[in-house]
Formats: sequence, structure tokens, C-alpha cells
Amino acid sequence: MEVDEAEFFNRLLDYRNILYLCHRNADPDAISSAFALSEAIGGTVGLVDGCNRVASVLIERLGIEVVDKPNPADYGFVVVVDTSTKAQLNDLELTRYCVIDHHTTTALTEKAEFYLHRNSTSTVEIVYNILKAMGAPINRRVGIGMLTGIVTDTGHFKHASADTFRTVAKIIEDSGVEYGEVLDLMAATPQDISMRIAILKAASRVELDRVQDMLIASSHVSSFGGSASSMLINIGADVAFVGTVKGESARISARAKRDAVNAGVNLGQLMEDISNEYSGTGGGHSGAAGIDVVADMKEVLDKCRERTKQILEVSFGARSKETSLEDEIEELEDE
Repeated sequence: MEVDEAEFFNRLLDYRNILYLCHRNADPDAISSAFALSEAIGGTVGLVDGCNRVASVLIERLGIEVVDKPNPADYGFVVVVDTSTKAQLNDLELTRYCVIDHHTTTALTEKAEFYLHRNSTSTVEIVYNILKAMGAPINRRVGIGMLTGIVTDTGHFKHASADTFRTVAKIIEDSGVEYGEVLDLMAATPQDISMRIAILKAASRVELDRVQDMLIASSHVSSFGGSASSMLINIGADVAFVGTVKGESARISARAKRDAVNAGVNLGQLMEDISNEYSGTGGGHSGAAGIDVVADMKEVLDKCRERTKQILEVSFGARSKETSLEDEIEELEDE
């Protein structure tokens, strides 16, 4: 059953020993949302399978107590935070639980006792409205966490809406946190040499498709697919797909610029549609999404590229051409 912010809070008051469960490789949006709720209502922040580098720094700097790989059966109730599919919880068995999330895909809500879903740019924004509905104060630690969650989940405001900026302003006013503090925290995040190598390898393996002035880049690496796809966008691609393989599973990380989204590319819907064809899991946002399926990685990558080309061709009324990075360089040199 879907509830609003006030009802979500009121229902949680009926439970004791609550576990706020974050998805695998938890990001600052998940961590800070769980932390804010645990501070206001009480309970434990749980990590299904670790967290990313910025979230790790956030946990250390704010002194957030977390439990790694918790057993849901040890708790009275589970609040699944910033998570849309069971695969993101490593197929962990849940009995009594609710969901608070902002992603397009909402598969986990089907068996939830209740859920709160909003089409916001981050889960933090939903949590902020819960805290305001219950009249809870926002202290500095919570404020820093929430701002970091919003900044990272919106790609440093690339995918932000007017409501996003309004919420950021309110959090700054309520908590007394300066925006510069959040930037300093993120700047202190150490760079992983393995990630840098993966990004360079992804760039060297790029295949390009072109629809008028839109470039669709695809590549593959052994790890850090999300970072690699983001970097391909930063260096010139309009849409990027990067595949990684884990056992029999293929994982595709996808990113898109706002111009591509405005042209009709909705990566969250695209990933969900393709994942359904393989009985896998996929979804996310219009500009950032992912997929996990048991299939050949190249086959899935090709399908992502082809579907995106079709969308852009319809939008522009043009035909795409496949090219390599070398071909594009030669073409530019000839000009």
C-alpha cells in the first residue's frame, strides 16, 4: 500500500528494532537517507554488500555506525532504502518490510507492507519531507549527509530539478551546514588506481555510433563500469554503455547527457525493458541506469546501442552510422 510522508512516519512508530537496509555498493544517497531516518526514529543502518568510496568517507567523517551484511531476521522490521529491485539486495530474503525509493522501477514494492515512492532526483529529498512532516530537527551531521546524497545522486546537479534546489536550500537553512563543507568532503575521497586503469581501458575499447551530432559510446571493463560510463560522457559521448561480467551475469552501466534525454532517451525505461527480455533486473533514472542479466555481455551491449539508435533516429529522422574511435579521429584530422 502506498502512503504519504506523514503516514510513513506514523507507521514506523509501530515497530521496534528497525533495520534501514541499503543496496549493495551503497552510495551517499542511500547511506545518508538511512542515517537521517535512524537519527530521527531510531534503528540500525545496514549494508547489504559494502558501499562506494564517497559513502565510505561519509561514514567515517560523520561517525555513522553501520552493520555489514545484517540478517533481516534479527530485526523487528526492515526499511529498504533507495532500492528498487531484489537483485540490488543480492536476493536477500525479506519478510516484514517497507520501501522508500525514487527510482522508476518499483518491483520491491509489490510485497512490501507499505511504501513511499516519489519521482524526485534523490531519496534524500523524500526523507527530508518525512523529517519535516514529523517535526524532526536536522543537525549538522544529518545535514552534511543529506547534501552529499543529493549532490552525488544528481551528478553534481546535472539532473537536478527546481524542487532539488529548493530542498538543498532548506537543508542548508535548517542544519547550518555550508555547501563548501560538502565539496571539501567529496574532494577528500581518495582516487582508486584500479578505477583509473578501468576508465582508461574503457576509453581505449570504445565503439561509437553516431546519429547526427549525437554519439553513442559502448565499451567493456572488468570493474568500475559506472565510473567508466560517466567518464565517457565527460569526454564527449552523449550516451554511454559500459559492460562488465561477473560469473554468468552481465552488468551494463548506462549514462546519458540531458540533450539525449530531451531527445527521447530514457535509460531507466530502456534498461527495465531489456532486462525483462532476459528475466533480469534493470532500471534507474532517465540519465543514469543499469541492468543485471544472465546473458552474453556483448549481445546485451549491442541491444542497448541499437535501441538507443532507434530512439534517436526517430527523434531526428536520421540514420545512424557505426564507427570506431580511430575512424572519428581520422575524420576530424581530414577536416
